[in-house]
Amino acid sequence: MAFGLVGSECRGGAAGFGWIALTGALLVGLVAGPAAAAEATKLKIVGGLAGIAQYRQFEEPFWTSRIEQLSGGRLTATIQPFDRSGLRGQDMLRLMRLGVVPFGTALVSIVSGDEPELNAVDLPALNPTMEDLRKTVADYRPHLRHVLDERYDVELLGVYAYPAQVIYCAKPFSGLAGIAGRRVRTSSVSQSELVAALGGVPVQIAFAEVVTAVANGVVDCAITGTMSGHEIGLSEVTSHVHGMALSWGISMFGANRTAWEALAPDLREIVRTGVAELEREIWAAAEAETSRGLACNTGAADCGSGRRGKMVVVPTTPEDEARRRQLLVEAVLPAWVERCGPECPAIWNDLLATRAGIRLGAN
Repeated sequence: MAFGLVGSECRGGAAGFGWIALTGALLVGLVAGPAAAAEATKLKIVGGLAGIAQYRQFEEPFWTSRIEQLSGGRLTATIQPFDRSGLRGQDMLRLMRLGVVPFGTALVSIVSGDEPELNAVDLPALNPTMEDLRKTVADYRPHLRHVLDERYDVELLGVYAYPAQVIYCAKPFSGLAGIAGRRVRTSSVSQSELVAALGGVPVQIAFAEVVTAVANGVVDCAITGTMSGHEIGLSEVTSHVHGMALSWGISMFGANRTAWEALAPDLREIVRTGVAELEREIWAAAEAETSRGLACNTGAADCGSGRRGKMVVVPTTPEDEARRRQLLVEAVLPAWVERCGPECPAIWNDLLATRAGIRLGAN
């Protein structure tokens, strides 16, 4: 029995994403006698970003090996990173709703273009530490689950975090104020709004194109993860990196409702508890690799094995911290409310205002 997608080459047609959408019968699977009942249930997973530690060290081995062990051979899976699947990240939630992607990963920064409510969990300047991020996600997770359930028929199974997103620049700068006038790679609308509020020029560029964009002078700086930036070679084309976490990079892993309910209840529980453990491992790694990423970018001994950069870390000053808070209150939150709609201040006030110490007025 297989729950997933068939084909991995572009075949055109209505799907148009390099995958063939399954019919409802294929999605829920068919039982064809005793032999079929004995077969392992096969899952096809669309995972996170290729080429970085979260995917290589955690997502891929979990689905290709550990899920079979946890289920005693009753579940097997294959996984493909979404940015090498022929699918657009912006379409992930819609494709999951349709069942084209029965089990998939959606990056909040990308899908929040259509669903700004989701972005509240990782707004730039909101979570300067991993501890802040953990509390924000815990407070907001029920709303993430509600949005995915009500609007997309998706069962939320996990929320993953990447290492801190920071600013890399090809030329020296002394703090957030030094971004003014520079072209800065961003990965989301909200990051672009932050850069604009700093006086910079935001340029949205895909993750895979960041190093080339900096090397060719398309942008002067780039916002991306401390470790992921190092892994793709950003430390070879930039000289300075800021130590402040501007955002983190949250992704949501979930299942199309029909595909999820087609699994036997005990198999659903195996997947749910397994993904919960995977989530804990990914968060622990994201926290550790935030500091290790800075160490590798600068060539410090804490980097461990692997290549080491020669960058300079720009420390977070009290002026930077005050500016972060000011940007959140005066730029980031107002822009989010404008994109999100009149019902969003109440959502913020109910779920996040107390922890952030900021209440929003109704529009």
